[in-house]
Amino acid sequence: MKNGIHPEYHHDAVVKCACGNSFTTGSTQKELKVEICSKCHPFFTGKQKLVDVGGRVDKFMKKFNLTMEDNK
Repeated sequence: MKNGIHPEYHHDAVVKCACGNSFTTGSTQKELKVEICSKCHPFFTGKQKLVDVGGRVDKFMKKFNLTMEDNK
């Protein structure tokens, strides 16, 4: 490996989620901010949670006259 071309690696990087969860991992950045983590992701929790990107879910619900209670 060449010297001086690789980024500095931090073994104690902090990951902060939008849900409030935080944990430590290794990364080239000191702090990472994420929207979904393993504590709040539907795959790991078993609960369905709609992740709305750009209002797509609302647009779909309005198009087919659905409510959130219809999805349960």
